[in-house]
Amino acid sequence: MRWILLRGLAREQAHWGSFLPQIREAFPDHQFFPVDLPGTGVHFKEASPTTIADIRRHVQAQVAHIPKPYSVLALSLGGMVALDWAQHVLEGEIQQLVLINTSSGFSPPWQRMKPGAWPRLLRIAGRRDLFRRERDILSLSSNLPISQTVAKQWYSIQRQRPVTATNALRQIAAAARFRPGSKRPLTNALLLTSAGDRLVDWRCSQALESRWQWTLKRHPDAGHDLPLDDTAWIIRQLRSYLDGE
Repeated sequence: MRWILLRGLAREQAHWGSFLPQIREAFPDHQFFPVDLPGTGVHFKEASPTTIADIRRHVQAQVAHIPKPYSVLALSLGGMVALDWAQHVLEGEIQQLVLINTSSGFSPPWQRMKPGAWPRLLRIAGRRDLFRRERDILSLSSNLPISQTVAKQWYSIQRQRPVTATNALRQIAAAARFRPGSKRPLTNALLLTSAGDRLVDWRCSQALESRWQWTLKRHPDAGHDLPLDDTAWIIRQLRSYLDGE
C-alpha cells in the first residue's frame, strides 16, 4: 500500500520528525511518501493557494509519478486536503483515508478553532525571536513537556525553509472556507482525534463520524500534534483498523 502523508498549517514534511521512521518500521510492507503543501517545505518560495481545492490540485500534481491507488494519512489542514481529494477522484483511487485532528465546514467556527487559542496565536504571530516563536507553537500544539531538541529542530526547519506570514494567512483562509461535498467519499475512513487538543475541538472529527458513519478513535490526553505526542497510539489504531478489528 502506498501512503501519501500531509502535514498541517504552516508545517512541512520535516515536522513529522520521528513519526515517519517509526511508521515505516511498523508497516514494512507499505510505502510512505511525505508531501509538502504549497508554501511550505521544498515549495516555501511559492504562494499558497487560498482554497483547499487548489492546494489539493497542487498535491495531486506532485504525486502524479507515484503509481495509483493511494492511501492518505493527513493531519489538520492536510486532512482537509485529503478529504477534498477523496471527493474528487474516481472510485478506488483513494484506498484508505486517515484524518488526524482535522475539521471542516460541517462544524461551527468555535469548534474548528477554539476561542481560547486565538490570544496565544496572536502572541505567537507577534514574536520576533524565531526560536521562541517555534517553541511557543510547539507548546500550543503538543501536550508533552517542551522538548528543547524538538524546538531546535523546528527552529532549524523554519530557518532553512521559512513559511511566510502571508502564506500562513492564505492557508488559514483556505481552511476557514472549506466545506466538503455532501457525498461520502469512502465507505469507511479512520478518524483520529485528541481530547486534549487545545486548537481544534475533537467534536469536529465526531461530526464526520456522525455524518458518514466512519470509525472514530479518541486519544484521552494528546494535543493537536498527535503524531508527535503519541506515535505508538496512532500505529496501534491504524493496525487495528487495517486488520478490520
